[in-house]
Amino acid sequence: MTTDSVPAGDDPRRLLSDVRALAHRVRLDQRVTWVALLVLGTVTLVGIPFDWFGMQVHCRPDSSCEFARRGVLYYWPAAFLLAYAAIAFCYVRAARTRGLGTRVLSYALTGVALTALFTAAWVAAALYFPSHPVRFAFWMLVLDRLIAPWGIIGVALLVLARLERNVALLLFTLGYLAMVLLVLPMNEGWGPPHWGIRSQFAVPQLVSGAALLLGAAGFRAARRRHR
Repeated sequence: MTTDSVPAGDDPRRLLSDVRALAHRVRLDQRVTWVALLVLGTVTLVGIPFDWFGMQVHCRPDSSCEFARRGVLYYWPAAFLLAYAAIAFCYVRAARTRGLGTRVLSYALTGVALTALFTAAWVAAALYFPSHPVRFAFWMLVLDRLIAPWGIIGVALLVLARLERNVALLLFTLGYLAMVLLVLPMNEGWGPPHWGIRSQFAVPQLVSGAALLLGAAGFRAARRRHR
């Protein structure tokens, strides 16, 4: 008994399988997820001194303090726009090198829209709250963390995961958002009052930036293995 190979063109099921495999390979080649995470992680870490030194803190003799995070508004709107422009450029360049198309424009436009939302929300908060309120309801704290720069990054990454059909990025982003919204804000700060208030925000930024960079390293290593 002999077995002859059947050309794909004579077998519709095999042809469909080949098309699906090719489509999957194209999606993998379109992904440079590690670049997005690298850019966003770097931007997050670079933003720490802007927030630290741009924060206005006034402490009274009774150790109560008021603060305004002006550095966030000075740095993040421009940093976001530059970051998304850089990510879009890297995606388009990688796609053209391989002769492929890319859907990164939708992600970049989402990033721009979220940047506008973030800026409007923070300007409104700066005008409404002359000082930081003593107590927030839990849902307000979660919303505040969600519209913080590191929360906005996570929301945009969900869009990128959908566009790339990237399950690994989706899982990473869900874990990242859970960390940002529920874990990192537990930090109580350290040092004297001025340092304590600043460190409450610097430490979460440091951890968020490090998580993004570690994610970039992981996705980069996974891409090399697929090759």
